[in-house]
Amino acid sequence: MPESRVMRDNGPVNDAEPRVEGAPERGSRLYPRVTSFRSRRGALTDSQQQSWDRMWPTIGADVSDTPLDVDGWFGRQAPTIIEIGCGTGTATTAMAKAEPHVNLLAVEVYRPGLAQLLQVVERESIPNIRILRGDAMDVLENMLAPESLVGVRVFFPDPWPKARHHKRRLLQPPTFALIADRLGPGGVLHVATDHAEYAEWISETGDAEPRLRRLDWDELASGAIDSPMTHERPVTKFEGKAHRVGRPIAEMIWGKVNG
Repeated sequence: MPESRVMRDNGPVNDAEPRVEGAPERGSRLYPRVTSFRSRRGALTDSQQQSWDRMWPTIGADVSDTPLDVDGWFGRQAPTIIEIGCGTGTATTAMAKAEPHVNLLAVEVYRPGLAQLLQVVERESIPNIRILRGDAMDVLENMLAPESLVGVRVFFPDPWPKARHHKRRLLQPPTFALIADRLGPGGVLHVATDHAEYAEWISETGDAEPRLRRLDWDELASGAIDSPMTHERPVTKFEGKAHRVGRPIAEMIWGKVNG
């Protein structure tokens, strides 16, 4: 397996509590549907509901089949990044504040997690986040145009560890192909996982996509390779647990091949 960045102690950070990043299993019109969503329920607190009522009509929307007017929604033209499976938004908010020049689309299905994200966005007045609730594959297939993204982030997708469930994993060959199609030339896909077998699966599958090439983390960190987005993440509660039990974090980054 080609080498990926593996971190054991104080690595860059994650944002996926809970580990959900896609949506309910159903047939896809363009690609075989994968199931990366593990259903969870949870009621909102009163303060979360109040924040939801204030913020959702402006910065939130349900996933649909209608193409998304990204510039109109953000009220500006700017490079666009999508984060698939933003969880409670820990990495989302930190990275959005580090990239004020970027439009960040956060996709998630877990409503209480989105409510926590909305609260932070409201409290800290973060202007460059918009939120989509639903199936990330539908967002990529139906709502975003080819070559419309400068970056895609997938942090700690559900590994579906049992062999009979591997077909439900988000990062299948068709998903890599779709991501490559939506990335513009020079765009970047950044994936992180704490599951060793899934890391190998992701690495081999991503390397097999002809429109993506693996990027070296050290060269990115030193500036020897340009990237349109930051790759430093805050450590979240979920990743902290992985560090405490000694599970290494694998970081994999691909760039869209020009031409």
